[in-house]
Amino acid sequence: MITRPRIAIPVPHSSDPKYAERALPQYEHGITASGGEAVRIPLDKLPAEVMKLIDTCQAVLLPGSPADVDPAKYDQPKHEKTEKPDPARDTVDELLLQDAYNMRKPIFGICYGLQILNVYRSGTLVQHIESNVNHEAGRNVPIAHQAAIEPNSELAQIVGREELLVNSSHHQSAEKVGDGLRIVARCPADGIIEAIEGTNPDHFVLAVQWHPERSFDGDPASQKVFAALIEAARG
Repeated sequence: MITRPRIAIPVPHSSDPKYAERALPQYEHGITASGGEAVRIPLDKLPAEVMKLIDTCQAVLLPGSPADVDPAKYDQPKHEKTEKPDPARDTVDELLLQDAYNMRKPIFGICYGLQILNVYRSGTLVQHIESNVNHEAGRNVPIAHQAAIEPNSELAQIVGREELLVNSSHHQSAEKVGDGLRIVARCPADGIIEAIEGTNPDHFVLAVQWHPERSFDGDPASQKVFAALIEAARG
């Protein structure tokens, strides 16, 4: 049995080191405090080097990013408010997802991580949310809105609830959900997709649009989703 599984986490952005160094420790804290070992996956290495590192890991956490997924990946023209893509991050994410699906490694996506997962699985994105709900509330707002969770979902079993108050820092969301994924949470005020999970009961795949790493220390639900990733990685 793996007592402290290694969780691969890509550096969030290839050309914004300040964002990466501010954001990464929060994800790493959630992993280590839950019993895992965080393994940073660099974005500036050759694919063969990246794969050697990925091979040593038992699960994947896809973090947030200031970039947006290139809409060409889901056959849409670019919206005027869509941010520049980060091809280096996307390449590493796609290597991680390919390996995770091939080897049935657990996957946990957060914010951008949900979006790249959905696109990888042939889903599409809302490129800019138009809503009365402030989904771009940001890191200084601990609670932005509610998330209503499907009662028969794995997410509901993990957190033990069918409604959460969540933080929020995004302007895009999943639209058409990708192959082998299903919607398991929405913002009840506007219907925006807040969480998706895999449909294969033998493969842990979960992604949330909010940021549980930011609320980890004071929020039991945030702790439970990280703990579920580590438990799945041990399996």
